[in-house]
Amino acid sequence: MSKSHDGKDGAASARPRSCDGEEGAASARPRFHGRRSGKALRRNALGLIDNLLPRLAIAVPEPTDRLDLLSLFPRPVREVWLEVGFGGGEHLAHLAEAHPDIGLIGGEVFRNGIASLLGHVQTRGLDNVRIFPEDVRLLLPALPESALTRVFVLFPDPWPKTRHAERRFVCPDNLDAIAHILSDGGELRVASDDPIYVDWATKHLDAHPAFEKVLATTQRETLPADWPATRYEQKCLAGRAPTFFLYRRRLRQLPM
Repeated sequence: MSKSHDGKDGAASARPRSCDGEEGAASARPRFHGRRSGKALRRNALGLIDNLLPRLAIAVPEPTDRLDLLSLFPRPVREVWLEVGFGGGEHLAHLAEAHPDIGLIGGEVFRNGIASLLGHVQTRGLDNVRIFPEDVRLLLPALPESALTRVFVLFPDPWPKTRHAERRFVCPDNLDAIAHILSDGGELRVASDDPIYVDWATKHLDAHPAFEKVLATTQRETLPADWPATRYEQKCLAGRAPTFFLYRRRLRQLPM
């Protein structure tokens, strides 16, 4: 994604490149690294993919598209939040149920995770969830400036090998794109249990001029009350303690 800055506060243009150096949605698909499917889905999950997902899915936008996020939901919502890589969807579903006046968009390519979230949507009767079942970097350029009030990047693939470092989602280009779509004062929440990724994220989050650190901690009890645990977090607590980051989008500087 593009590292070019607007000369004001470090926010990016809305036409990003992927962090591994390939052109993004503005010209070609970024290269995706990772699994798109796992073990065979059961009949019920396949039914959700076939019947429910088409009603909730956001199509891959064209390079010049700008989405009207409020129109994606069947009733008015006061804010829209985005989760990048929602895994099994339990975190997103919890937030959607706890905040029925918020629209939740989840980006995930893993078919089994998508089916899991669809199950939550069905059983909980959620109507404020939309799914982007593709690489979220294809969606970011179509999101209007200041359109979101929260973005979540929880336990992304750490890509711990040095030669794979440019595959890590938290990087200058993606942070530029998030800075563009977050409203002033909006929150970016990140978590990882991988020490290499924690160091990497700390370096890039602290260095980005559009974000102000609110907290970085391994103490879950210090987190905001509406930060539910993911399934992955519950598993990793038996091993190494995750680090949680909360950064706030700085106020945009007005033109001189």
